[in-house]
Amino acid sequence: MAEHQHIRVDRTDDVVRITMDRASRRNSLSAEHLAELLTAFREVAASDAVGVVLAGEGPVFSAGHDFADVSARDLEGVRELLTLCTDLMRTIESVPQVVIARVHGLATAAGCQLVASCDLAVAAEEAAFALPGGKGGWFCHTPAVPVGRAVGRKRLMEMALTGDPVDARTAEQWGLVNRVVPLAELDDAVDELMRRATRGSRASKALGKQTIHAQLDRPEADAYAIALEVMAAASQTPAAREGMSSFLEKRPPVWTD
Repeated sequence: MAEHQHIRVDRTDDVVRITMDRASRRNSLSAEHLAELLTAFREVAASDAVGVVLAGEGPVFSAGHDFADVSARDLEGVRELLTLCTDLMRTIESVPQVVIARVHGLATAAGCQLVASCDLAVAAEEAAFALPGGKGGWFCHTPAVPVGRAVGRKRLMEMALTGDPVDARTAEQWGLVNRVVPLAELDDAVDELMRRATRGSRASKALGKQTIHAQLDRPEADAYAIALEVMAAASQTPAAREGMSSFLEKRPPVWTD
């Protein structure tokens, strides 16, 4: 793994933990911070890890873009920054590993975008989520992309237009996070969800994650066309063959991938 200034990368067994470690700046996402996150996720993607936990150090999960960085850039510079941020979000979606956001505190703007881009999210009761651009001067256009896909049109509009924070329990009801637990139970809840989400064939799960993203926002007929072809082809893979054979033979499966 590369050396980093703004994040920590640790591995325990088959799970990698990427911790944003810029607490003095509320884990705001400067270009350097985004680049380190992108590098870390790309390195994990090429590894044999089965899961990734994305966490934050300090009182805030992430305050979003670093305005000191943004304000110093011209149009092309901001476009490059947002492109880097988009590359990170899409990489999180595309890596073969299961990615869980561990949200212990406030996640705003691009920080909320990070949560929405992860496959799963577990939040502490103290956590909150906001797209604050709606009550400021720079609307949260790009954070709204994955958040809207998680919570739906009307709830997105409420978050984006008011800019008001949504508490953790509301975020759970709206579909932005999967679980809300007391802070003392957060790590155990993340570990338990990771354990359940990483069972089975790693290769099969990676293909499943890729296909879900490919079909999810398409018209139903197109979504079925994509899913049908992938599922048919996947039936011939070693993982599918082993899964079906073990079921028919009433024995535990042995995964080779």
